[in-house]
Formats: sequence, C-alpha cells, structure tokens
Amino acid sequence: MKGQPAVKGVYSTSSKNGSAAPVRKLVIKPLKSKPKLPADFESITWAKLNEAVLAVHGKKGVSLSLEELYRAVEDMCLHKMADRLYSNLQKVCDAHIASQLQQLASSQTSGSVLFLEQMNDAWQDHCSQMLTIRSIFLYLDRTYVISDSTVRSIFDMGLQLFRLHLATHPQVEDKTVAGLLALIEAERNGETVDKALLKHLVRMFTSLGTYAGSFEEPFLAKTTQYYRQEGLQYMQESDVAEYLLHSEKRLSVEYERWQQYLDTPTRKPLISIVEQQLLAAHMPSILENGFDDLMTQKRVPDLARLYVLCARIQALEPLKAAFRDYIGRTGLALVLDEEKDKDMVSALLEMKVQLDTVLTQAFQKNEQFSNALKEAFEKFINQRQNKPAELIAKYVDVELRAGSKGQTDEELETTLDKALMLFRYISGKDVFEAFYKKDLAKRLLLGRSASTDAEKNMITKLKTECGSQFTNKLEGMFKDVDLSRDIMMSFKTSGSVKSRLPPGIDMNVNVLTSGYWPSYPHLEAKLPNELTRYQTVFKDFYLSKHSGRRLVWHNSLGSCVMRAHFSKAVKELSVSLFQHQEARPIIHSFIQQTKTMSTVTHPSPQCLVSLRFIHVGNGCLPPRVRQCC
Repeated sequence: MKGQPAVKGVYSTSSKNGSAAPVRKLVIKPLKSKPKLPADFESITWAKLNEAVLAVHGKKGVSLSLEELYRAVEDMCLHKMADRLYSNLQKVCDAHIASQLQQLASSQTSGSVLFLEQMNDAWQDHCSQMLTIRSIFLYLDRTYVISDSTVRSIFDMGLQLFRLHLATHPQVEDKTVAGLLALIEAERNGETVDKALLKHLVRMFTSLGTYAGSFEEPFLAKTTQYYRQEGLQYMQESDVAEYLLHSEKRLSVEYERWQQYLDTPTRKPLISIVEQQLLAAHMPSILENGFDDLMTQKRVPDLARLYVLCARIQALEPLKAAFRDYIGRTGLALVLDEEKDKDMVSALLEMKVQLDTVLTQAFQKNEQFSNALKEAFEKFINQRQNKPAELIAKYVDVELRAGSKGQTDEELETTLDKALMLFRYISGKDVFEAFYKKDLAKRLLLGRSASTDAEKNMITKLKTECGSQFTNKLEGMFKDVDLSRDIMMSFKTSGSVKSRLPPGIDMNVNVLTSGYWPSYPHLEAKLPNELTRYQTVFKDFYLSKHSGRRLVWHNSLGSCVMRAHFSKAVKELSVSLFQHQEARPIIHSFIQQTKTMSTVTHPSPQCLVSLRFIHVGNGCLPPRVRQCC
C-alpha cells in the first residue's frame, strides 16, 4: 500500500525430515511519505472535550467515557496543542464562573442564612466540578502545566477565576462576610447555628487566599466591638467572681471556635482581643472593688481563677500589689485594735493560715507572692511598737503552761511553730525575749510548765532562729533549775542539817544565777520564826559548799498554799507570801464564824510557803522554800 513501509525479514524454517531450511532476512524500510493528522483533528477533539466540560458544569451526564476523554487530551498534548487546549479550557471555566457569580449578585434572597447557603452551594459545586475537570485533563496538568512555571494548575486556575469574578462583584463578598459575622454573633449570644456552613465558607476565603483581608479583619473588628460592649455590661450587672467565671468561659469558647472553623493565624489575635476587652480593660476595677471580698470570703477557687487570668494578660504585678495591700490593711486593723489585744495573736495566726492556703492553692506557690506576704506582715506587725512581741510571748506562755489545753505533743509542737512564724516578723525580738524570760521564770519556779521537753524544744527553735547568744540566758535558767534540784537532794540527805531544822517543815529551794533571770525588786518581809530558822540553816549549808557567794532572798516571789480543814472538806488557797501574811488572820476569823453554823474540827491551818532568793555577784539565786505551820 502506498505510504506504508516495506518490510523484509530474515527467518528460518525446518523440513519435514527435520533438516534446517535456509535463513531468510527481515528488512524494515522507512515510509516514503510522513503521515498527517486530519485537518479538523483539533476542532473535533476539542468539541468532544468542550461538550464534556459543559456537561460537568451543567451537572449532566458525559456521553464519552473518562478513558476516551483522557486519550483525547493526551493526543492533543502529544501533537503540541497543549497551550491552545489550556487556553480554551480556561475560557470555558471563566464563562461558567462569571455566570454563577452574576446569579449570586442579582439574587434577591431575603435573609443572610439563605444567601450563605446559596453561596456555599455555588462554592461546593465549583470545587467538585473543577476536580472532575482536572481528572479529565490530568495529562495536561501533569505535562504542560508542570513544564511551564507561569501556568497554574487546573484547580488553581479555577480558584483564580473564582477570586477574580468575586472581586468584580464586591456585593457578593460583602454580603457573604456580613452573613458570616451575623451567624457568629448569634452563636456568641447562645443561639444554635449551622457550624458546617460557617466552616465551609470560611475555608472558601482561605482557599481563595483572601482570608486575611476579606474575612479576618472585619471578624476581629466585630469581635473587639462585641466584647468591649459585653465587658462594660457584665461589670455593671455581675460581681467579680461571676465576671471572672464568665471571662474564663468566653476564652474557652473562642478557642473552640478557632479550632472548629477559623484559620490558624487567627488564634493569637482572637484570644488577645478577648483578654484585652474582658480582662485587661477591667482588671484595675476588678482588683480595686472585688479582690478584698474574695479574700475575706475565702473564695480560693475564684482567687485561683483570678491568678490564672492575670497571668494571661501579664497582670501578676498588680495582683501581687493588691495581695500585699490587703494583708497590710487587714493585719494593721488587728494590730491597732487595743480592745482585742487578748485575741490578737490567735487572729494573726488564723489570718496567716488563710493567706498560706491562698498562696498554695490559688497563687501556685509563686515566690514573688510569698515575698509580698512576708513584706506585708513585717510592715504592719511592727506598726505598734513592742506590743505584738509582748503578746506573742504571752501566747507562747499560755500554750506551754501546765493545764492550759488538752493538747497532744504533736499539736503543741504545731502551735509553737505557728507562734514562731509570727516571731520571725517582729523587729523587737529583744522585747519578746524579755517577756518570754519573765514568763519562763514563772513556769519553772512555780512548776507550771506543761512539758520540759516542749520548753527545751522551744529554746532550740529560738536558738536556730536567732543564734546561741539570744538563748544563752534561757538555757542558763534551765541549768539553774537542774542544779537546784541536786542541791536540795544533798541538803535533805545531809545528817548535820536534819538536827537543826524545825520540826514539821519542808523546804524546796531554787538557787538561781542573777545574770540569767529577770530582775526582781528586793522587799523585806517579817516571816514566821520557823521559816526564818529554815532559811538560816539552808544558807549555812549552801555557803559551806560554795564559799564566797552571797544569797539574797526575794520574798516577793514567795508563794503559799493555805489549807483550812473543815468537817466535810479541805479548802486550799494559792497565794503569794505577802498574801499569806495578811490572809492568815482572815482564815482564823472565817473559821470562827463557821463554827456558829456547823460543827468544825479546827486544827491549825497549814500553809505551804515558797520563797525565792537571788544571789549577787558570785552568789546563787532564788530558792523555793516550803514550810508547814
């Protein structure tokens, strides 16, 4: 046939008897003339493809199979018709998109939601149609488009056309954005909205590359306006705790909104707007008008919420200042109220416990807030000079005194630790020492200490806080009591002493070093002869053991227990030595009066006298003397 190549081959055959036949050659010769495409090949092929594209746009069935269409595109590309094919396809898509947006622009639909649904339908149709068209023209997309960097992919070409025609109909974009913003505001107001519709149309702006300018800017502006008005309204209508809870919920809701249908870069400015309009703009008012109430009412969860919200807007410094000021005002009111001095230490301890709870559970153990608490306590507690130190010492005295409370050792330890915490804040520690030493002397000399171990433990705590010099005298007081116990044991077991003592008298003496103990006034007293004799015997015994020392008796420290024996009971009066001297005739008179009312066995009243004396210079201090009379 004319135009076909001549073929000559080389091949071999075999005969019937199996012998090889002669080899023949196969030769291929070039065509005598080059084949040509039909003149109407491009127009016919494009007509088929155009028909398919129009069917896709019209949502109709395509007459040819996808394989036939794909082959048609491939043939046009192989014959270097790709540029014209791309251009023709772009024109068809352009006309269709222009028609769709023109219909939206002339739409008379009432109601923003209905218009948004129409817009969403147009967008979804566009995306699905462009995907179908791309599958038909896939060979064009993978060869021609890839080889030319100035040409967009088929799907991107469709996006570009949609964006251009949307720009030529600004009313469509404006109406779409306005509808989206109205839908979002309705959702913020608690209404149920179609979130899928919101998501699709917001994603449309993202896909078109106009999200920031077309949607994000008006969205953020609307958000600012909305929360500015809401912040002002809620500040007037609700208390601080409710407002903080509302703000926390709003932040959570806006974060969820961002996750559901907003673009990634929107999160930071969106949350920042809510923080600024609901929190930062009103935080001074919140702290000024509501912080004290939260503290006074011990609303720890609300304080924790306030702390977290302040941390979000970098407002921890104002919160710390409010915390410090509250402590200062509240503590100063307690310290300066002289009528409530009796309960000052207990009130301060209760206040400290509350503040520690807030610091731990609400303020996340923030070190700066802890320092603010310390500074505030140190400032207000020293506004009333010396008195807090005195009352803290008295509080410790009550706790360490025998019979004060039925506390366990662990409870007493905890109580002392709390008191020591207040001690750290006072500047007049020397005043505390003076009162503590005076009260300790009474507890030791009168046997009123609840626990020797607790007493020594408290001294150890003070030594740790202030050093050994602070507790040197206090430790010396304990040593004197221990030495006095040994002296009395030696005195009572001495054979030479027993013969000189008056009968029926028992005496216990505490010999104390003057430099360790508080100063006491020296008052003379006329003592019973038996007691004077007992003092003389003890003095001679003591000085025989410790020559060069001088004993000074302090009668003002003497204490007595006076017993009056009645027919039915024995009554005891605990009095000082001087009171004993005055009370003795009164007791006798009382007994004489009671005889007229009942029969009374009247032995002589017994008195138990405790005397203390202090040594001067090298001498020893107060003994406690007991005498029965």
